[in-house]
Amino acid sequence: MSKKRTFERTPQADVPYDAKDKAAVLSYWDSATAHRGVAELRAKRGRPSKAEDERKVQIALRLDADVLAWYRGLGAGWQTRMNAVLKAYRDATV
Repeated sequence: MSKKRTFERTPQADVPYDAKDKAAVLSYWDSATAHRGVAELRAKRGRPSKAEDERKVQIALRLDADVLAWYRGLGAGWQTRMNAVLKAYRDATV
């Protein structure tokens, strides 16, 4: 079984500065990135938010099984292609 290092001192080779020299410690940590809290880290997750007019709306839509099977058979991005076809129809009829 491996030993845990929780009770042992850190080897001097792991420390890039002299821990007893206050000026060396402060100069080392001056180059560190300031921590701004957990909210900053959470904000970077997921897709970036879109403008209100660019957002999609989730609905329930009933389609014929063969039409849905054909679109799904086209592979990844079938929902985007279906949306493009509906937009083209809208633009052609107006």
